[in-house]
Amino acid sequence: MEEKYDIIVAGGGISGSLAAAAAAKGGAKVVLLDRNDYSQAGKKTNWGWVCGDAVAKTHTDFITERIGMTFSEPEIDLKVDGVYALSPDLEHKFIFDGEGYTLNRPKLAKKLVDYAKKEGAEYVTKFEVEGPIIEDNKVVGIFGRDEKHNQVKIRAHIVIDTLGIASMLRRKLPVNDYVGKEVSIDDIESTGRYIMNVELQGDDPRYYDPKNALIHLNQQLAPGGYGWVFPKRDGRLNIGLGVEKKSLEIRNEKMNRKDTLHMLIDDYVKWNPLIKSWSLDPEDGNGKGYWSVTVRRQQDSLVFPGYMGAGDSMAMPNPISAGGIGPAMVAGILAGEVAAEATANKDPSLESLWDYNIRYNELYGNKTAGLEVFRIYLQSLNNDLINYGMAHFITEEEAVEISYGRVPELTLAGTFSKILSGIANINAFKNLIYTVSEMKKLTAHYNNYPKSPREFHAWKAVVDKEMKDVKEKFKPNPI
Repeated sequence: MEEKYDIIVAGGGISGSLAAAAAAKGGAKVVLLDRNDYSQAGKKTNWGWVCGDAVAKTHTDFITERIGMTFSEPEIDLKVDGVYALSPDLEHKFIFDGEGYTLNRPKLAKKLVDYAKKEGAEYVTKFEVEGPIIEDNKVVGIFGRDEKHNQVKIRAHIVIDTLGIASMLRRKLPVNDYVGKEVSIDDIESTGRYIMNVELQGDDPRYYDPKNALIHLNQQLAPGGYGWVFPKRDGRLNIGLGVEKKSLEIRNEKMNRKDTLHMLIDDYVKWNPLIKSWSLDPEDGNGKGYWSVTVRRQQDSLVFPGYMGAGDSMAMPNPISAGGIGPAMVAGILAGEVAAEATANKDPSLESLWDYNIRYNELYGNKTAGLEVFRIYLQSLNNDLINYGMAHFITEEEAVEISYGRVPELTLAGTFSKILSGIANINAFKNLIYTVSEMKKLTAHYNNYPKSPREFHAWKAVVDKEMKDVKEKFKPNPI
């Protein structure tokens, strides 16, 4: 069996559904392939739609502006005023992100699929994509199995890969200098979360805030990552944490523990004094789940001849927060728009698709390398240094600048006079100065993203060298 389309979108999650909607809106003949049935549209893993469920309002507004889609209940679960990051001792907090929402992910997934179908995309369920069809060193389609397990080939001018972090499309691309086939384990965090019905006791906004999402930085509770408590409607919480493999190993060895991610999440729930009792929310079988998420810059190139990628398949989650919904939304729309334009021009070449790289970089990607540098630095600090740093190293305004991917001018003279209280603090501060310098350098470099593939290799060599230097300087040191 062989079929032919203008565009194949492989993966029915957030970025895939939006790519299909945008491409179909642009006049292309589109098929959207989902391994799930419609009742479980966009389901990420066997655990469910495993996610922190939070997104900034700016990203939903972007969708409305580009394709006219609006959001309300039931996919919007709860509006929040902001996201706050708290120090390990809970004495200091910085706003991490502005106004946004916690989401009902199963309801959101169905709405996005419905919108793609409304725009004219064909939606095929229970289809397992197994790899790309390669001819003359370009992608010309996909092969896989339909719901009856029949081997199927589907051809198209362009394939948009939204299959997630373990994408078989990306990993089976020909050897090339543009899209990386594998992601380093050092750039991946293991994460998990519970959606819980809770009975709370007391009132302490450091542990739970009905109007704000909370992030807890704590290298003992969540080595190399952080814990989160995100409010939801009707007395529910999305509570979870992420850990980095090496940081967890170091922490366990130094503390003589054998904790796993599952054990750490349970300990995190017990650590919260406001949670008197709880139970998993049974809706959609989505109450408990685990997944892996990248915490690096997006792929240096998002395109290959006949191929584009978006969302987790291109390592797009924010390197500090691991938030992937926002960048997936932006990328899905942009990928669909560029793919429709390239199809209309009958040109799926690398040069034609390159504009997707440029557009994504301008709207979101130019800040991620700098954020990756700051994440690597942060993972080198123990709780005492994080506490001290949040108290003395940077102001709240500077922390906001960093969290948004903008590089602040640190008030060094006033700060340095406050930290002459130990060599560890002085070294950590000097390392912060180095980190901010590297962030500036890489942000400037990304603001000069290559305008064509011909300039890419020289540009990428600079990125690779800077990242190698940063990783050699800062090693995980949670305890």
